[in-house]
Amino acid sequence: MTSIEIIGAPLDFGANIRGASLGPSALRLAHLYSALQALGWDMVERGDIPVPIKETLAQEQQEKKYLPIIAEVCSQLAVKTYQSKQAGAIPLVLGGDHSVAIGSISGISHYYHEKGQALGVIWFDAHADMNTPAISPTGNIHGMPAAALLGYGYRELTHIYSPRPKLQAQHLVFIGLRDLDAAEKAFCRETGVTCFTMRDIERRGMEAVIEDAIAIAGGGTAGIHVSLDLDCMDPVEMPGVSTRCNGGIRAREAHIALARIFATKKLSSFDLVELNPFQDVNQQSGRLAVELAQTLFGYQIL
Repeated sequence: MTSIEIIGAPLDFGANIRGASLGPSALRLAHLYSALQALGWDMVERGDIPVPIKETLAQEQQEKKYLPIIAEVCSQLAVKTYQSKQAGAIPLVLGGDHSVAIGSISGISHYYHEKGQALGVIWFDAHADMNTPAISPTGNIHGMPAAALLGYGYRELTHIYSPRPKLQAQHLVFIGLRDLDAAEKAFCRETGVTCFTMRDIERRGMEAVIEDAIAIAGGGTAGIHVSLDLDCMDPVEMPGVSTRCNGGIRAREAHIALARIFATKKLSSFDLVELNPFQDVNQQSGRLAVELAQTLFGYQIL
């Protein structure tokens, strides 16, 4: 069986709320490694990308919204995920806030681009992360990774590995959206990305939504990357995130979606991000996150 390479990216500079930097350690403490190994996967632990201590940085970095640091961490992460794909493994990136997806997907996209192939992405999130510096209400970079991967925003982020866009809009699908900024909504429509909101899930059911998502992200692509921001989940079941948003995906729905993605045999790579142990209750979010990862990697009840 193909190996899974765990790569930690303990970066929370993209957000105002601290704590997601502890997500990789919390997931490891929740026995992620052994849970996936028990499914028959060969596991490789690659450690964490080095990240500076936020409180030791000069005020100048804060005024820049930590852009140089985020760009450097994402550049290092891109190299790691590219090398992982070259080795024939599935990179499993543990965040950190969702800005780390700029790095993980840049490396994976570059791997496929060299082969003349495209990458599809299914992005689970309460937020579309489609802001740019021009339209963002806060300037926080964890609200910009999807736009950056499409080629919009700071050059330091859009040009990691190469100046070309890392994704095409027709291959990017959002699931679970329910909290978007006004200009961000218009930008989603303008770019043509596919957005399945919580209203779509409630109206149609997760099974129908995930089938459509797989057809879009998997159509004409060599693999599907799953970027799972844990705030896509309902905070009743997943309280341990930095940005809680009521009315999200329930655990049963998430398991349906992730099991269906595994069944396609097109899983290329996986981001598991935005676990914030400071916000968690009795470690329930870390445990549920590991259970979701198990489902994506093939756990079956019978």
